[in-house]
Amino acid sequence: MANVAVLNMKGDQVETIELNDAIFGIEANEHVMHLAVVQYLANQRQGTQSTKTRAEVRGGGRKPWRQKGTGRARQGSIRSPQWVGGGVVFAPKPRDYSFKLNKKVKRLALQSALSVKAAEGKIIVMDDLTLAEVKTKEMARVLENIKCGKALIVMDGTNSNVMLSARNIPEVKTASVSTINVYDLLKYNTLVVTKEAVAKIEEVYA
Repeated sequence: MANVAVLNMKGDQVETIELNDAIFGIEANEHVMHLAVVQYLANQRQGTQSTKTRAEVRGGGRKPWRQKGTGRARQGSIRSPQWVGGGVVFAPKPRDYSFKLNKKVKRLALQSALSVKAAEGKIIVMDDLTLAEVKTKEMARVLENIKCGKALIVMDGTNSNVMLSARNIPEVKTASVSTINVYDLLKYNTLVVTKEAVAKIEEVYA
């Protein structure tokens, strides 16, 4: 098992803990991580784009000119796609881009992403992360103490003050154990996680 230092809010090491190799020490599967990222991004799409086909554009019921004898190309409607103001060929319509991944695939992808962070030494474990009030300056000072920039902060979901204090800091995102995903784990350079959250991750995703 990998040993990781546990820091306090001042950035001092207070102890070390062992991470479960079944979650933080497996061989990363890049294919399933790719599938998880593609699924996450696809599920974020609203799919509300919509343009009109020639059948839906108003007007164009009369033939612009007779079929023969004018010397011009034959035309049936001023709402055909080649006309300015005409319809769109194969017009995009509202659709659902989301797709399903099996539970085992999603779990393996998450374990792979966590193992990558552990192998790169980019996991910072905090013994406690609490703020008495919502204060962005205090949260920024804590991040400066533990020397992390672009970070994903994962907690057990009990301290709302930390989430509210961190949401206005650029390149910092907070999440609970139940909402972490592969995309965020790979996007942010450092994973900052509390001891309670580590225990919960090992309990849920083992």
